[in-house]
Amino acid sequence: MESGIVTTPFGRRPMRLALVKGQLDTAQIKSGKTADKWRVFRDACEARQTLGVADRALSVLNALLSFYPEQELSEKTGLVVFPSNAQLTVRAHGIAGTTLRRHLAALVDAGLIIRRDSPNGKRFARKDRAGEIEQAYGFSLAPLLARAEELAHMAQQVAVARKQWRLVKERMSICRRDIRKLISAAMEEGAAGDWGLIEDHFVGLLARVPRSAGIGDLEPILEEMEMLRAEIVNQLEMQMKSQKTDTNDIHSGCHIQNSNTESRNELEPGSRKEQGEKPSEHIRPTREPIKAFPLGMVLQACPGIVDYGPGGSVTSWRDLMSAAVVVRSMLGVSPSAYQDACETMGPENAAAIVACILERAGHINSAGGYLRSLTAKAKTGEFSLGPVLMALMRTNAAGGKRTG
Repeated sequence: MESGIVTTPFGRRPMRLALVKGQLDTAQIKSGKTADKWRVFRDACEARQTLGVADRALSVLNALLSFYPEQELSEKTGLVVFPSNAQLTVRAHGIAGTTLRRHLAALVDAGLIIRRDSPNGKRFARKDRAGEIEQAYGFSLAPLLARAEELAHMAQQVAVARKQWRLVKERMSICRRDIRKLISAAMEEGAAGDWGLIEDHFVGLLARVPRSAGIGDLEPILEEMEMLRAEIVNQLEMQMKSQKTDTNDIHSGCHIQNSNTESRNELEPGSRKEQGEKPSEHIRPTREPIKAFPLGMVLQACPGIVDYGPGGSVTSWRDLMSAAVVVRSMLGVSPSAYQDACETMGPENAAAIVACILERAGHINSAGGYLRSLTAKAKTGEFSLGPVLMALMRTNAAGGKRTG
């Protein structure tokens, strides 16, 4: 029976305060508490990575539980089992003696069992005249009973994490398939756009996926992939709408200036009003706010913004937004113009646009007027950041080839 007294291990095995704490915790088991030993064992198996125990150690725990005569763990029937190493070796499928001792120590360190060593280190039980066990020396299973709820909670968390990981893997597989086939369709059917550059960016994302990836590794890459897919669909949608508008204009005899979709989306001078163009009768409906693009893509297109980040570097969206505030002031963009851009397109996209304007500063007469023009276009769904970034990435790549 459990005495509730802290015991120390026999021989050269050291005593640690963590072992003392484990024994004190098991002394607080509520009276009458029981738990199904195999259910607790299954929970420990599910939570093995959280507990830090190996599969072979769990095989040894399974062997120990097989020596406990009852199905329910309970203090009434005693919680100490006392098999010899030879008996444990047989029930643990012939495990070697040194390996057995190592895994028993691992189970003790994980807080799943407690040593109840006799004065000479042997495992045995002393019975009274009625044949009942009066004192037993061996391994106590009390921690399994004391931690039954904790182990069940650990197992549940592992199951939830496994499900989330599976869902992320499924989303990534679908997203990869979508991007690959959309790029192939755009190339084969001659859709306007630098699809080779987009494909290179996609291949770069795939190269970042680790061989043994956890959910923490996959989620940021998946987010960037989904943004890339959304931009591909956005580009194709804008081209299809432009083609439909052009067809309607031909039938009605109308002619709209600057109907080229690429020049409308890249960093071109001013708004239609500044160019003296009359307002078009074909007004586009308001679109949903544009999503932020991957930070790496923005920095690849606009490397100049990095010098204005905190400490001369940009490692996060917060750093980019801080750099954009500095550049805004330097370019003479008014706070109200920048605030309007932030409210219309979101702070991340507004910062990215300021970075783009910095890259083309030598070609833009009024950065503030230009930002207001792009903000006005964004409000009516006529502006997309994707083609701007792609154009700058293409320019930077061409410049690198010329200087290489």
